[in-house]
Amino acid sequence: MPGIDECLLEAMTLPGARGAALVDWTSGLALGTVGESPVGDHETSAAEAAELARAAAEYESFAPDAGDVGARRAAVGETGDRDADEGASSVEDLIVSTRAGYHVLRFVVTNFDSSLFLHLWLDRDTGNLALARLRLRDLAERLVL
Repeated sequence: MPGIDECLLEAMTLPGARGAALVDWTSGLALGTVGESPVGDHETSAAEAAELARAAAEYESFAPDAGDVGARRAAVGETGDRDADEGASSVEDLIVSTRAGYHVLRFVVTNFDSSLFLHLWLDRDTGNLALARLRLRDLAERLVL
């Protein structure tokens, strides 16, 4: 089971990976970074990505159960799988497409407040978005904090 550094280094092995970070969306702080930053500064990039993640996680349109973190954890379970009986919706990941690349934000379910996400920046020409989503899901599930 990988720690933060190992997880980010594994994310960088994906085709087209330019940079990766583990970010706390409540504070906007990067807990770890590797590779390039889209704006030249990992802390600025983490803070900006956290704003997007916070909106998706808290706005009722995207995550109707976001106000109840306990219900959200119960709905996605420890492995990140949905429990169909709960009927709850929660955000798993976000994808932002730009002319030059993709930003994939994958939420990490934790035993504490589940306010972390993996941010992967991919080159549009050489990146594989489908593979990135699958690998980030796997990394988020295996990540040891």
